[in-house]
Amino acid sequence: MAHSPPPLTGIRVLELAGLAPGPFAGMMLADYGATVIRVDRAHPSSRHVDPSSPTPSSTSTTTTTPSPPPPPPPPPTADLLTRRKTSIAVDLKSPAGRALLLALLPTVDVVIDPFRPGVLEKAGLDPTGVLLRRNPRLIVARLTGFRRPGNNNDSSNKYAAMAGHDINYLGVAGVLGMLGRKAGKPYAPGNIVADFAGGGAMAAFGVVLALLERERNGGWGQVVEANMVDGSAYLASFLRLGMGMGRNNNKDGAGGGGGKGEVEGVWARPRGENLLDGGCPWYDTYETKDGRWVAVGALEERFFGKLCEGLGVDPAQFPAPREDRRGWPHLRMLFTAKFKSKTRAEWERVFDGTDACVTPVLEQAELRQMGFDQRPPVTLKSSPGWAIADGDRDTRPAAEGQGIGVEGEGWEEKGLAPGEGGEEMLARLMGWKKGVHYAVENGGLVLIERARKSKSKL
Repeated sequence: MAHSPPPLTGIRVLELAGLAPGPFAGMMLADYGATVIRVDRAHPSSRHVDPSSPTPSSTSTTTTTPSPPPPPPPPPTADLLTRRKTSIAVDLKSPAGRALLLALLPTVDVVIDPFRPGVLEKAGLDPTGVLLRRNPRLIVARLTGFRRPGNNNDSSNKYAAMAGHDINYLGVAGVLGMLGRKAGKPYAPGNIVADFAGGGAMAAFGVVLALLERERNGGWGQVVEANMVDGSAYLASFLRLGMGMGRNNNKDGAGGGGGKGEVEGVWARPRGENLLDGGCPWYDTYETKDGRWVAVGALEERFFGKLCEGLGVDPAQFPAPREDRRGWPHLRMLFTAKFKSKTRAEWERVFDGTDACVTPVLEQAELRQMGFDQRPPVTLKSSPGWAIADGDRDTRPAAEGQGIGVEGEGWEEKGLAPGEGGEEMLARLMGWKKGVHYAVENGGLVLIERARKSKSKL
């Protein structure tokens, strides 16, 4: 089947190098066709080479002067979200480096700003006062952890300038307080919720919305604001609304519509006592005979019946109707003992192909051994994104349902060194040549015209 190019083909993105959320937004855009150039900090050992620097072949063989030691390698980066990106290294504190970035803007659609509030402004790159004036079509996606400073009545202002990480944003968003077991401390679920779902993915969504709006408004760009606190809080909308669906004050009665008939919200009780947070015995994980785990999610009554059938238990023998919380401790002990009686593989043979909502809890290493391949989160049937691929795979036909491109597992990424592939990309997109349009100074690219002006003032 013939496909159209990925939907973001032709969109050009400058991703100012940052930590996980910004790179994730850039990777999402790249996976759907955008050309993404990461702007790294200049470093003496970047991939950019000054052609005027002496090389071993250009030095005299008769000299006894020892060659200077090579510069140290670039500092290690934790950024593994580099799929389909290239890099240029630029010193944004240098007037000539900043001038190079500004010279790129007229040909760029999106800039991703991952910095804390005020950083771009201090660098002389104010989004509205500088960037959008240089290119009115530009979309500047600004992604912060906490909310950017707002009006004086905003109680969240005190966090705006603070450092933070996923766990902090979840805490301020009221999400972390929802996660964890009964009588236990709030549990941090890795950095998936705030950094990636509430941060990077929301920022990418905002970029796509702004691109759509630009098509409708005559070509005007805008600033897109996203932050991980509001992104995480938005993701928790169902839970927050579930807290307000009514409360059952009968502590011993049923939850979720049982007992004396009151309607209780899906998240109306304290942490760890609700239907979807492990408080309910038929929505939990259980250990198997071989020390592995299964996930049980038999919420609906007909699915609960299939669960009981597979476990070999009769609901008619339970001490109370399943909705009555007073019987939940008994059910949990019963399910715990039953699942411990067989290995996970044995339970898979029992429940696979049924509607009992019982699945294995697979470890990442198991997935890879099973040949699990990561696929794009959304497939557009006529214009799919690129297939997920390992870094150095040979070109092969794309897998069915993955989209066009190179087939691969998506388990490895070689990373991206500062300056890697950037000069080739500048030649392709801008027609720029080293030594004509830009030069290399201290491991970073500078605009030649501006560099000459700066040197003439010395």
